[in-house]
Amino acid sequence: MEEVTQLSYALDTFYFLVSGALVMWMAAGFAMLEAGLVRSKNTATILTKNIALFSIACVMYMLMGYNIMYPGEAVSAYWPGVSFLLGGDNSAADVLASDGDIYYSGMSDFFFQVVFVATAMSIVSGAVAERMKMSAFLIFCIFLTGFIYPLQGYWKWGGGFLDANFGFQDFAGSGVVHMCGAAAALAGVLLVGARKGKYGADGHVNALPGANLPLATLGTFILWVGWFGFNGGSELMISNVDEANAVALVFVNTNMAAAGGVLAALLTSRMLFGKIDLTMCLNGALAGLVAITAEPLAPTPLLATVVGAIGGVIVVFSIVTLDKLKIDDPVGAISVHGVVGMWGLVAVLLSNEDATVKGQLVGLVTIGLFVFASSFVVWLVLKAILGLRVSEEDEMVGLDAAECGVEAYPEFSVNK
Repeated sequence: MEEVTQLSYALDTFYFLVSGALVMWMAAGFAMLEAGLVRSKNTATILTKNIALFSIACVMYMLMGYNIMYPGEAVSAYWPGVSFLLGGDNSAADVLASDGDIYYSGMSDFFFQVVFVATAMSIVSGAVAERMKMSAFLIFCIFLTGFIYPLQGYWKWGGGFLDANFGFQDFAGSGVVHMCGAAAALAGVLLVGARKGKYGADGHVNALPGANLPLATLGTFILWVGWFGFNGGSELMISNVDEANAVALVFVNTNMAAAGGVLAALLTSRMLFGKIDLTMCLNGALAGLVAITAEPLAPTPLLATVVGAIGGVIVVFSIVTLDKLKIDDPVGAISVHGVVGMWGLVAVLLSNEDATVKGQLVGLVTIGLFVFASSFVVWLVLKAILGLRVSEEDEMVGLDAAECGVEAYPEFSVNK
């Protein structure tokens, strides 16, 4: 019996770690997606932001975020704080943490959770691209990953009031991760303003097309693959028949929702614009994935496809609407992760019998308002102290030359 327990523990821990690695692979997806959707003169900057934000997220979550999000006795028992940071006796870190009948190591849990934090911050980078100072962005990253994300995450996943008092359901983070990142992004976008030349004086919306759609498409496929770890890993274990079958269903539903999102966005863009818009198809895939993330286990594959398809329709109309409101989001992150994230939380009601309208709406409003308000304050302080926006000249030349001193495509150095 002891050998069976150890084998189950090893299998579940390995599954946890591999799932975390898949979620980390999503960082590459965000980097490629954003690099493809910005103009060539800003490519090196957006790539620098993505690798830097991931690193800041890891350090801040280790230093304080994890303990804020999971402050309970079980966590403190295997997270030895200063001893761990200084390389002292960290044998407690190997003690089994328990969640009902699920057992896993503290280190594997930390690794799985920290890559989620980085995902939330990655959402912000694309929305504020092409006009925000690198310094302001990276300082904001410290606050989001160290304080804002962990606090609202505690309210749901750490045993806080959204879970305990309202029964708020969010399986893998349509709200806790995606809507959180989008709310922070929206606050930044409103304060930094639109890119130069995006909106005409007569209200006309000017297209500022990205430099590399093949790269954006590759990024979308990478995110699609990484999402299997995002949703599948949130089942936490795989070492018995029921859990293995549950993970398989989560994988199938995640895939079908993405496919539904692509097809719905394709048809919607064809209907609205008279032609099929590749960028809308890419965002349709991500919208389907975000929509199913709040509840990928309870629906049938057919319902998961419908949930994703509705997300694909919503994201097209949302992107168009935000442009009409002169809210400039170069990659559509606010629409994909925020607007569709809200739909995902509501869609839980279609299949999860434990979900209530009150619980889902309270969770949606609480996370959205808290993250937006707290982020707005941080952005506002940074604007007063450092300034959020690069100079008009630097924006015209490109952030690669102004902020990084290196160009992603030096052979094609004509600024556009």
